[in-house]
Amino acid sequence: MEIDSIECVSSTDGIYEEEIHHHHHQFSSSSKPHSNVVSPAISPATSVHELLECPVCTNSMYPPIHQCHNGHTLCSTCKSRVHNRCPTCRQELGDIRCLALEKVAESLELPCKYCSLGCPEIFPYYSKLKHEAQCNFRPYNCPYAGSECAVVGDIPFLVSHLRDDHKVDMHTGCTFNHRYVKSNPREVENATWMLTVFNCFGQYFCLHFEAFQLGMAPVYMAFLRFMGDEIEARNFSYSLEVGANGRKLIWEGTPRSIRDSHKKVRDSHDGLIIQRNMALFFSGGDRKELKLRVTGRIWKEQQNPDAGVCIPNLCS
Repeated sequence: MEIDSIECVSSTDGIYEEEIHHHHHQFSSSSKPHSNVVSPAISPATSVHELLECPVCTNSMYPPIHQCHNGHTLCSTCKSRVHNRCPTCRQELGDIRCLALEKVAESLELPCKYCSLGCPEIFPYYSKLKHEAQCNFRPYNCPYAGSECAVVGDIPFLVSHLRDDHKVDMHTGCTFNHRYVKSNPREVENATWMLTVFNCFGQYFCLHFEAFQLGMAPVYMAFLRFMGDEIEARNFSYSLEVGANGRKLIWEGTPRSIRDSHKKVRDSHDGLIIQRNMALFFSGGDRKELKLRVTGRIWKEQQNPDAGVCIPNLCS
């Protein structure tokens, strides 16, 4: 699908209007033998962490840790990749476990690898990997839809990346008025766009709008993602509305975190979905041109300490 241009005009009440025509967007030592098997020699200058680093993939090794007859170690994933030959001495690996190194690792406590990004946690070696997969301080993937962008970073870095590298429009305010125009709505192919990033309540939100085939039916979909973790995202709600000719569709929900990929959100249908026939009805006229106006707003849910319920905090 093609789009020509985007024009955003801000007003004092924070409402934006975007006009879109056809502009195409194309969317990371030595060791002494002892009997038949030896443990790797540890020199004073060698840290335990270095001993636990696989020489092939350089990742930390977890059981089963394999070794050759000369004591050189490597991880189980890489063992099959080197065709059962030690990458250091080229001897046959066999099926020898380095139990000594596995026991050493079991006694270690190490900081999270994202400590430089703010994580203060320290974990036993074998618990560390599980934590790091879910650490709230781990970098975020670039949320630009469909670009297969491999850039990762924290939120401020990604905001700058989206603005400077992907040329995404940035707006301040929590209400928006988006108009989508396409001259030939019969041509629907899988395509994605991220139209705008909104800054409100001190946070950033990504507004997505796209057209794709849902089964055999062409549909249009709009949804919002929160630039932060899922727990933070639950503090906010948003609404999307589209309509004309005395009829309208309204969607209300919680923005999904950018921890969830764009495809995951889209395939879960978590947003405003408009069938093409309905979209053409909303467009009016002879239904040969698509003219959709999607309006929306974002608000923050606040806990009422007296009533124990959430009340919306609307920005002006």
